[in-house]
Amino acid sequence: MKRVLSGIQPTGNLHLGNYLGAIKNFVSMQNSYECFYMLADLHAITVRVEPKDLKENILSTAAAFLASGLDEKKNIIFSQSSVRAHSELSWILNCTARVGWLNRMTQFKEKAGSNKEKASVGLYTYPILMAADILVYQATHVPVGEDQKQHLELCRDIAIKFNNDYGKDFFNIPEPIIPDISARVMSLRDGLKKMSKSDESDLSRINLTDSKEQIVQKIKKAKTDSEPINEDIFNEKSKRFEAQNLISIYADLKSESNKKILSQFEGKNFSEFKKDFTDLLIEYISPISDKIDLLRKNEDHLLKILKNGQEKASNVADKTMKDVKNIIGLSL
Repeated sequence: MKRVLSGIQPTGNLHLGNYLGAIKNFVSMQNSYECFYMLADLHAITVRVEPKDLKENILSTAAAFLASGLDEKKNIIFSQSSVRAHSELSWILNCTARVGWLNRMTQFKEKAGSNKEKASVGLYTYPILMAADILVYQATHVPVGEDQKQHLELCRDIAIKFNNDYGKDFFNIPEPIIPDISARVMSLRDGLKKMSKSDESDLSRINLTDSKEQIVQKIKKAKTDSEPINEDIFNEKSKRFEAQNLISIYADLKSESNKKILSQFEGKNFSEFKKDFTDLLIEYISPISDKIDLLRKNEDHLLKILKNGQEKASNVADKTMKDVKNIIGLSL
């Protein structure tokens, strides 16, 4: 069976953007692939995070995975830092990759901003650890969004160079999985800003832990416009960014095209659309929120699942590391 590796950084409560951009696809892949899903806690510490918050976020993210429909019996769910081979292979791949390759990574430039000299080295070498995450499990496929395509290309380059350097056809060259429907989920308050956990306003996002009442209030206050719904919403000249966002989210939840949703609500105003949108969100989010609450009350159960995942992941990763050491001459 083809093997998938993916994960999410445990940096706080997950929201609708995380669900539509990643978790919904994780769930759909679990019957077709051998899936390794990690809580990317090593990636989370490229910026300062309070230790107590990190532990809480790891458990909350694990609960969100399970509550959203990931089956721990079908998938290997684990925390990245609990498998030492990630860090070990990352150093070896640091010695394979080239500085020029990293200098081309646009995400570092975006995250570091004008103060890149003060950014952590970890933020700069983040893509190499990501390559190690993938290659240590010999993953054949990786689900990627628009912002991760460049990192997967770097991973492929590293794998090819390693294979060429040592004259071995050892690492798989992973292929991308690009979702058929992948709306970029934007803020409910600003259609030009991505929905984010770091946004100061909780009204900007739908959290996976939100109650029905919170969802109702957030959609009621979500920014739209006074124009009716029509096929011109997605016209580049329309600049109806908030309208585009809500229609795209609705379509993604229904796994349908924007065109079909526009046809369904043609001529109606957004106050009418929001009623249906709220009901749809409650249908999806409320069961997840309830399950997260139950799972967080049973921490021992969560820890047991992560421990089992760690053992299974380590069995695969340790074999890869043993082979890598033999290839490069580190094994005596």
